[in-house]
Amino acid sequence: MKNFKHSMVQRLYLLKILFFALSITTFITSCSKDDDEQTAPIVYNEENPLNKYHELAGFTSTSNFINSGDYEFGLVFSPNVKGKINSLVVKLPDVNNNLRITIWDYNTKTVLRTEAVNISAANVSVTKSIAEFVLEKDGKYMITMNSNDWYKRYKLDNSNAIYPITAGNIKFLEYRWLSGTAQVFPTNVSQNYNAGDLSFNFQQVE
Repeated sequence: MKNFKHSMVQRLYLLKILFFALSITTFITSCSKDDDEQTAPIVYNEENPLNKYHELAGFTSTSNFINSGDYEFGLVFSPNVKGKINSLVVKLPDVNNNLRITIWDYNTKTVLRTEAVNISAANVSVTKSIAEFVLEKDGKYMITMNSNDWYKRYKLDNSNAIYPITAGNIKFLEYRWLSGTAQVFPTNVSQNYNAGDLSFNFQQVE
């Protein structure tokens, strides 16, 4: 009888140790899971601001221009959050197998990135993935292309858009252009249209 009681005490002691060990393991696992959930980075969706920009600008009318003289032209913009450009998006009314696209630092007027895009079919949107291009919050940039073909987006009454225009996380400040094929910072500003369906896929990073 005495041995039986002793055996029962030992078993209860072992059960208590096992229960304690399981509790500690569960606690550690739970804390580890909480830490993982807290430190997991947020992955934001990509956004392309062009259509929203045209809508807010009131540029609902479109004309096609083909072989209409060479220009360097595009939009000045500023991101409201830090992010990155993952790809370029272009559509032209004609074929161009070597369309030059430039991203500029607006303040210094210097080239930050140059990409060539093959537009193999007219009136078809082309997306080109690029090495990620980081954009600083409130930084001022411009994206341009050099082409003699473009879509002109404008209001039916040809009146000016009111800038700045915020489309998602991208704020557009103005449209610029310059005649010629050289990779030169455009100096002319127009407010009553946007030429060229040139845009990008932007992804917030923080």
